[in-house]
Formats: sequence, C-alpha cells, structure tokens
Amino acid sequence: MTIIDGNLISNQIKEEIKESVTKLVNEGKKRPHLAAVLVGMDGASQTYVGHKVKSCEQVGFESTLVTLDENTTEETLISKIHELNNNDAIDGFIVQLPLPKHIDADKILLEIKASKDVDGFHPINFGRMCLNLPAYIPATPMGIMTLIERYKIETKGKHCVVIGRSNIVGRPMSILMSRAGIDSTVTLCHSRTSNLQEECRRADIIIAALGKPNFVTKDMVKPGAVIIDVGITRVEDSSKKSGYRIAGDVDFENVKDLCSYITPVPGGVGPMTVVSLMLNTLQASQNLIYTK
Repeated sequence: MTIIDGNLISNQIKEEIKESVTKLVNEGKKRPHLAAVLVGMDGASQTYVGHKVKSCEQVGFESTLVTLDENTTEETLISKIHELNNNDAIDGFIVQLPLPKHIDADKILLEIKASKDVDGFHPINFGRMCLNLPAYIPATPMGIMTLIERYKIETKGKHCVVIGRSNIVGRPMSILMSRAGIDSTVTLCHSRTSNLQEECRRADIIIAALGKPNFVTKDMVKPGAVIIDVGITRVEDSSKKSGYRIAGDVDFENVKDLCSYITPVPGGVGPMTVVSLMLNTLQASQNLIYTK
C-alpha cells in the first residue's frame, strides 16, 4: 500500500512554479496576480482563502484579497466582479464558495470573465473541458489528475467509480477520467444509485467526493484498488484543542491495508487543490488558454 502524499507533490509543484515566476520576472514580464473575493466571515472559507494567499507568497505571485460583509448585496458583489474583470493587473480571480444564502452562486459565477476564471467553474471553461479543448480545469479535479500522473497510477482500461456528481468535483472527474489518454471506464454514482456498494466493489479506482465522513467502508473496496478521498468534513471531537477533527469520505484506518494507493485526509487531495489554482493563474498570466 502506498499513501499518496499531496503535501510532497504540491511542494514540488510550488518550487516549479516559483522557478517559472523568477524566469518571467528576469525577462521583464509581470508577476502573476491572483485575487480572491471573500463574502462574510465563514471560518472554513477564511482558512481556505488564507492558504491561497500564503501559497501566492510562496511562489512569488502578487495577491489581492477582497473582503465583503456578510450582508453585501448581490448587486454589490457583481459590481466588484466587473471591476476585477476589467483590471488588467489581475490575471485571475476566485469568488470563495459558499456564498451567503441571499446570493445566487450560479448567477455570480456567470459574471466572472471566462479568461479570468481560474477556478474553472464558468460554463465556457466547463464546456471547453468537455470537448478536450484548452481550458482552466477546476482545481480539485486538476489536482487529482496530477497526483495520478505523478504517482504513475495505471488508468487505461480501468474501471473508475466516482461517488458524487457535483459540478465542482464529481462530474468533471468523470469527464477527465474518461478522456483519451486516460482511458478509464467511468461509472458516476450518487445518492440515488441503488447498488452503490456493488459498483464500488467492482472498481479499480474509487474517487469519493460526497462529503459524508467514513462513507466508504472496507466491504466496499476490492483488494488492490486505488482510493482517492476528496471529502473533508469537520467532525466534533472533544479530545482536540479545536473541538473538531478533519475526516474524509473514506474509513481510512480500515480501508488502507486493502489498497494499492490511497490519499489521506488531511494531506492528500487538499494541498493539490490550492497548487492547481496557482497553476491556472500562471497559465492566465501568460495567456496560454485565452488571449486578452
């Protein structure tokens, strides 16, 4: 069994990005610039945005953090997005999700200019990804594909089960794993899948992205399977100083010895999400996907 070390791979990629930034600056070109918009004071969102700002510093990017009050109107947020769309100094930006309930997240994502949508959520980027055209790939799926590539995990002809059909992880993963060159046969499962345990037991690769702690148990995994755990849930734990622990979608302790490869939580997919955002921003700064 091999534990897939997302921290190790993400740090390697950060060094690679840092070298690219140094080269750009030495050539007299501008530093890549990533902006993040945070609405409200959600603790988890603040943590995620903080990681992104820190990563910008580590790789030599410029970063801008736009913080808006919890009661900010949809119109005010859209106005701020238009400002960022039209600011040539900023190469890409994200609007941190989730947004307050009075704001329509789908409407907001449509307002982001596709060429600056480094989260890869805009329908134009999603459609280009589906057609295997150059696009910003959503950061978490991109990070997973990078882990699979760097660990040289065999995908051709393998049966891949993706659990969860969100537009952020599950659905794009099903598309990416079936692409030419990856060549997996993909089954996309969800809450209405009647024979989920059976589907998982047939899988060579399981990608769990449904947000239910310890959902994937030992009896759902066949020996030698590859397990990619995308879940990250705060579970109450009085033994921890914080009052909670982070749990994945997979019962790691009871599943790990069955697997050929498995990602831990934390330290698996999570770090790759942030570094993938950096890679998309680097591409944006060099106009590799869209011309400005």
